[in-house]
Amino acid sequence: MSITLQIPTALRAFTERKPEVTVEGRTAGEAVAALADLYPDIRAHLFDEAGKLRPFINVYVGGKNVRNAGGLEAAIPEGETLTLVPAIAGGCAA
Repeated sequence: MSITLQIPTALRAFTERKPEVTVEGRTAGEAVAALADLYPDIRAHLFDEAGKLRPFINVYVGGKNVRNAGGLEAAIPEGETLTLVPAIAGGCAA
């Protein structure tokens, strides 16, 4: 099944500046892994050395974080789009 992933601006340097990428998969994990297979330079930004999704990368399906809805094994309903959202930190001290 084809799944569309929305790529955040911070990660588009690794997807030829594409804001969306279509991959094959049935679960959130399969889709994110397929993205890393298609664009190998993004792998280190998504997965740690053990192959687990980095804790600061969030994956949303239908507006819900998959960490709270079955994890990367969560099935993706036909026609849904996955959104990758890296946590952003920063600011300035007063």
